[in-house]
Amino acid sequence: MTENNKARLGWVIVYVPDPGEAAAFYERAFGLDRGFAAPGNSYAELDTGSTTLAFASHELADGHLPNGFKRGDLDEPPFNCELALIFDDVPSAWQRALDAGCTALAEPERKPQGQTVGYVRDPFGTLLEIASPLDSG
Repeated sequence: MTENNKARLGWVIVYVPDPGEAAAFYERAFGLDRGFAAPGNSYAELDTGSTTLAFASHELADGHLPNGFKRGDLDEPPFNCELALIFDDVPSAWQRALDAGCTALAEPERKPQGQTVGYVRDPFGTLLEIASPLDSG
């Protein structure tokens, strides 16, 4: 594969009932700044650095995916995917997430690879890893 044809992660889209509400929640819970938002509340982005985190409406997913998709459900185990958000102070970020309305899954702990990692779910059912940078604690 040539260097020009190498894949890069462009964005992550989470399908939620209300993209504007999801973006506002992530602003409060994690201190992210809003980016582009489509008219009609079908799509909203957050500035997370080089890769965009975005939310799209269930209706938009229904239009893109003719065979449907599995909606987030807090009564079911998380999906096979997680969003990892990196913070210098993981315990504070984890607590801020809980205070904003996330559900605790695993308290922050130091991992063998040198990270501190904790897990929560947002109110829309998305699994979130709250982690320190890989080379710090």
